[in-house]
Amino acid sequence: MNMANLSGSQTVRIWDLPTRLFHWALVFSVIGAFITVKMGNMDWHIRLGEWVFCLILFRIIWGLIGPHYARFSQFIKGPKSIATYLKDGKKVYGHNPLGAISVIALLALFGFQAVTGLYTGDGYFYQGPLYSIGRGVRDTMTSWHHQMEIWMILLFVLHVGAVFFYKFFKKDNLLTPMITGKASLAGDAIDIVNVQQTLAMWIRFIIALGIAVLVTYYISNGLAF
Repeated sequence: MNMANLSGSQTVRIWDLPTRLFHWALVFSVIGAFITVKMGNMDWHIRLGEWVFCLILFRIIWGLIGPHYARFSQFIKGPKSIATYLKDGKKVYGHNPLGAISVIALLALFGFQAVTGLYTGDGYFYQGPLYSIGRGVRDTMTSWHHQMEIWMILLFVLHVGAVFFYKFFKKDNLLTPMITGKASLAGDAIDIVNVQQTLAMWIRFIIALGIAVLVTYYISNGLAF
């Protein structure tokens, strides 16, 4: 990566391709899981749930070894940083302190839903890969899975609403950079990291994705227990 000290209409790459692919894959997977469960298509609901589990696991790893703006250490801030952001409202490249809270909440909730979904089933027509773990654990996980659905929907709607709020009221387009990877620099932008998609980054991506896929395969085939 390199540092950019530019202004005007120039742009820098903020989001690497793996982060963007993760974002949109998660969006469509969650929507797909919601639609399929309402349609009663539990086979596809379970498949999509396992895919969400894989995506969340990948993002956790990527948050540790990915490029600058993808790393948790870059955007997870303390109360002081959040208060400062609320006070001055200065544009932040990558996730701003409030956005970071939303990201962590979404990852935690979607991850929780994916994990609890591994234990659900009706004992006849469908069952998650960990359904046979034991009735007590299974019943608890199934109950949590159903109870958290409304909170997942509310948080999803809140997140989308925040994107539109920033675009139309704060004139800060958060959507386009998550599609193109690039953001326009503000006039006072200094020390902005221009993310470079190097060979080393792609090697780390393969490692992160490989671990996520192998763990998901191991669990989804009932090999964990």
